[in-house]
Amino acid sequence: MIMRDVRELLLPHIRKLTTYQGVDPMEVLAEQAGIAPENVIRLNGNENPYGPSPKVIEALGNFRQYNHYPDQNQRQIREKLAGYLNVHPDRIVVGNGSDELIDLILRIFLAPGDNIIIPVPTFGMYSFSTEVCGGETITVSRDENFEIDVAAIKQSITSKTKIAFLASPNNPTGNIATESQIRSILDTEIIVVVDEAYYEFCGQTALSLLDEYPNLIVLRTFSKWAGLAGLRVGLGVMSPDIARSIMSMKPPYNVNLASEIALTVSLDDLPTLTGRIEAIVAERERMMGLLQNVHGVWPWASQANFILCRLPDGRGQEIFEGMCRRGIFPRYFNNAILQDYMRISVGFPEETDRVIEVLSDLVGR
Repeated sequence: MIMRDVRELLLPHIRKLTTYQGVDPMEVLAEQAGIAPENVIRLNGNENPYGPSPKVIEALGNFRQYNHYPDQNQRQIREKLAGYLNVHPDRIVVGNGSDELIDLILRIFLAPGDNIIIPVPTFGMYSFSTEVCGGETITVSRDENFEIDVAAIKQSITSKTKIAFLASPNNPTGNIATESQIRSILDTEIIVVVDEAYYEFCGQTALSLLDEYPNLIVLRTFSKWAGLAGLRVGLGVMSPDIARSIMSMKPPYNVNLASEIALTVSLDDLPTLTGRIEAIVAERERMMGLLQNVHGVWPWASQANFILCRLPDGRGQEIFEGMCRRGIFPRYFNNAILQDYMRISVGFPEETDRVIEVLSDLVGR
């Protein structure tokens, strides 16, 4: 008996799926550069260089009930977040990172053949998760300053359009979506997801619009400001009706106990984490000034914890590879929209200094 290829049993849109490219672990990067892992400067994931609150590490080590399942209804953490966000707990859903919430939102609104709209360039998970759901992505180019073209988005809406995703600050460009831009798209009555993964670095939010627009969903994460990228803690704030729908169909124990502890303790140690946010913002501004002085590099003003840079035409790949050989790993873009662009996360001051030293040398050659 000859078995047919099991791949033929896969859904057609899954067979065609292009895998989302995340960041490699430190050990892999170290091997690529031929250096020790502790010498790697990893600035490609927009991670918090300071890590989690010291109280989180202590609390995780002292907890003794990991043998129990977490609360599938997320009661305690939703209450805790309600106080932090100043919203009712029934508006909140917590996820295994905001990536899971993007997937859950798409699954309750998007049928095969439906579409989403995204202003590009932007975060790649929106289109990737849409493809997983069998949907289509309509891309609308931002203008020459990477601002959202609201008129073009509205013109692109069809009867099959269910959701528009707006990252604010946007990844990888670092600029925000203004309230007027968000309102204008909300007025079309499609679902608008405002992804505020980097909110804490700019302080501008769409949460105040929730009572006015039941079609608004705001996403946040603890990965960046709280240093919990490895524990995967994301949350969504939305209408109670949408929240109930997501809570009813999500995996029952999607947020593990370690993540619950880390979330709770982080919110109890806001002074420490706020101080670190302020340090990152200050370093972002210092790095911006230093990058502006590197001849041949054009950095874009950012309200997140990274800076997007345009490199000399045709030399992006060469400069990126040169940085990697010296143990510095930024995020490189080499596509039609971001030809010769590189995104650099904000790290420690000494890491910034090394970035400027190496980048200046490579660009000047």
